[in-house]
Amino acid sequence: MGNLLQRIRAAVREERYLVTVHAGERLEERGITEWQVVVALEDALLMSERPRSRPNPSVVVRARMPGGIEIEAVWAWLQGSRRAKLATVYFPE
Repeated sequence: MGNLLQRIRAAVREERYLVTVHAGERLEERGITEWQVVVALEDALLMSERPRSRPNPSVVVRARMPGGIEIEAVWAWLQGSRRAKLATVYFPE
């Protein structure tokens, strides 16, 4: 597991995270709640780690939600504030 994902998980556990407006809209469109994505992050599978992505390093994770629905989420790491940021959530193809 990547170090970036470990930092993001730790920040989310400590409630040091933000949800972008875009992610909030995608959650609403897909009938998913923020808490479901937060809980699912703990056991999520790392799909890719993007340490050089701009403006912030990010990870893509795949998780199974309560009820069996599978999602992918993009979480970014905000180094300056040491917080995680949920950038988007979608259903894998």
